[in-house]
Amino acid sequence: MESELKDLNSKQLKSTASSDDGGSAKDDRPLLKPDAAENIQESEKKFAPYVRNDVYGTMGRGELPLAEKFLIGIAIVTLLPIRVVLAMTVLVIYYLICRVCTLFSAPNRGEDEQEDYAHMGGWRRSVVVVTGRFLSRVMLFVLGFYWITETFRILDVQEKSENEAKNQSKDEDEAKDQDEESGRPGAIISNHVSYLDILYHMSSSFPSFVAKRSVAKLPLVGLISKCLGCVYVQRESKSSDFKGVSGVVTERVREAHRDKSAPMMMLFPEGTTTNGDYLLPFKTGAFLARAPVLPVILRYPYQRFSPAWDSISGARHVFFLLCQFVNHIEVTSLPVYHPSQQEKDDPKLYAENVRRLMASERNLILSDIGLAEKRIYHAALNGLLSQS
Repeated sequence: MESELKDLNSKQLKSTASSDDGGSAKDDRPLLKPDAAENIQESEKKFAPYVRNDVYGTMGRGELPLAEKFLIGIAIVTLLPIRVVLAMTVLVIYYLICRVCTLFSAPNRGEDEQEDYAHMGGWRRSVVVVTGRFLSRVMLFVLGFYWITETFRILDVQEKSENEAKNQSKDEDEAKDQDEESGRPGAIISNHVSYLDILYHMSSSFPSFVAKRSVAKLPLVGLISKCLGCVYVQRESKSSDFKGVSGVVTERVREAHRDKSAPMMMLFPEGTTTNGDYLLPFKTGAFLARAPVLPVILRYPYQRFSPAWDSISGARHVFFLLCQFVNHIEVTSLPVYHPSQQEKDDPKLYAENVRRLMASERNLILSDIGLAEKRIYHAALNGLLSQS
């Protein structure tokens, strides 16, 4: 992949070096030069899960139609300031609620600097969860998600019996019966399209997430993440603390499966966001606990701007999102997936079977690239756009 990046950059250098008279006309040309556009099209074929296909183009920096510019202009003086004020108001209100509920309450501290308030009991936990779910939905409404289409797929009796007959032996029957007694999955497994995914899942089930360790120190959001019970990880680090975080996640998944009062884990096994049309390989961390999981599939239908956070900067994405008059989200919740004994013994098999099930349900395209390729694609785009 690194050689592909070098090829892309070298092609662009050659094309720019051969033209000496382009400086005077540069301001009159589109954002992307023809040569750069051709190179970008080549890279888009290799990194399809991260390609933006909306009106705003590559990295949200494409040449916009006049009508779109007009709509953005209207939104800037009407929608944008109202939504910013309302969104900040909702965030501050929930922060204050979390602050009051955590007063005189010591956080639950674990290994690897883990700290959370998710195991609070009584009225404090009830207030945090109920208001959190409500205000998360209010936040989505403020951002233009006025309606959320939710589909709950029911596993019919015939299909269930076929699945049981296919994978079970006597020992497997006993293990599965024990799992099904609680009727509660240990984790929610979702595809990852945008930071908006978190808001939806907070409004739906208020689970715990895996987050960067720096999130815990952010103003307002840091305390909220602790009330959610987030598991913090230093993603840039390759040290041995990975095993510690993986162990914390596995234990939390098992705890959520056994104890209905424990916060459920929400995991994005792809490890990064896509444009919503693809499903990347799943990491096995969510499946090491050998507990049942609840697969959930998110889609963001759009006409102008795609809410997917794939190859666009965070600031540009938030700006364009706030300027959209209406945004849409579709959610498909599958039945709880109970692993067979073979899947319990092989987390990779378990993860791949859940991945293929989710892909087949919403016609998602399976891809074999991951976060490393996404970084290469972003680096290539930044290089090409800076030279154009």
